[in-house]
Amino acid sequence: MVDVVSLFTGCGGSDIGVIESGFEVILANDILRFAKDTYLANLPETDFHLGAIEEIARFPSAPLLIGCYPCQGFSQGGTRDPSRRVNRLYLEFARALKIVSPKAFIVENVSGMMRKNFVHLLREQVRVFENRGYRVKHDVLNASDFGIAQDRKRIFIVGIRSNIDIEYMFPLPTHGKEGILKKTIREAVGHMPKWPEGEFYDFDFHWYYLSRNRRRGWDDQSQTVVANPRHMPLHPASPELIKHAHNVWRFKDKGRARRFSYREAAALQGFENMEFPDTKNKTLNRCYEVVGNAVPPPLFKAVADAIPDIW
Repeated sequence: MVDVVSLFTGCGGSDIGVIESGFEVILANDILRFAKDTYLANLPETDFHLGAIEEIARFPSAPLLIGCYPCQGFSQGGTRDPSRRVNRLYLEFARALKIVSPKAFIVENVSGMMRKNFVHLLREQVRVFENRGYRVKHDVLNASDFGIAQDRKRIFIVGIRSNIDIEYMFPLPTHGKEGILKKTIREAVGHMPKWPEGEFYDFDFHWYYLSRNRRRGWDDQSQTVVANPRHMPLHPASPELIKHAHNVWRFKDKGRARRFSYREAAALQGFENMEFPDTKNKTLNRCYEVVGNAVPPPLFKAVADAIPDIW
């Protein structure tokens, strides 16, 4: 079995993906305590290092290095300030890349990095990784094309060591063509309780929330699952939203409406029977946060599966 070092791991979406692809994660890392709690509740065998990556001086050698370092400054839903320190954590990943010296690496991040005013920062990341001795490719993939019931576009950066004469090719979509239908909200969460009290953000809908259509039907794919519970998409059991003016949407009737619960969000991310342990670090917001920041395991598995047999 091929060893993997996982950085900026979160609750383990990337790690579940590579484990299902046949790898073994020998080290995981994140700074969020409830991310560690959730990770170990689902993947108890992994050595998980809690703390800032800057605190890790040495990393074990492994043929594959993976990481989902945060870049909130490029996110469609975040504060768009690329100068923030958090947006330069790729340099810590590059430091680990030099120490681990894997045959290949995989990075996942927000697709906003491809926007015209930020793409130079993407190019800088590619340059840094190339200078570490890797041939690097990047592409934007949509989770809904790989069996996830959610429109979720993310950029993947994949590198293979330059002295290995093999080219990486990103996986082709498996759903949405040739009769393989995309997975729907109904398939992902239709079997779950309609009103899971205590597991969804049950507060009023702010004017900003109602500035766009946040609802999709049972037979559609969900809008992007986010880490902020206030902005979580509506559950299809909610009344339809009708546009009344520019940036003004209202419910069609006075029926009860709600956002997706954090368990439903996990299912829409492609997690199967995800455990949320009742530790002292658990809050409703933390549950939403670890799920919304995760990478869908089946999508990460598809990217890992596409690496040729260089092991």
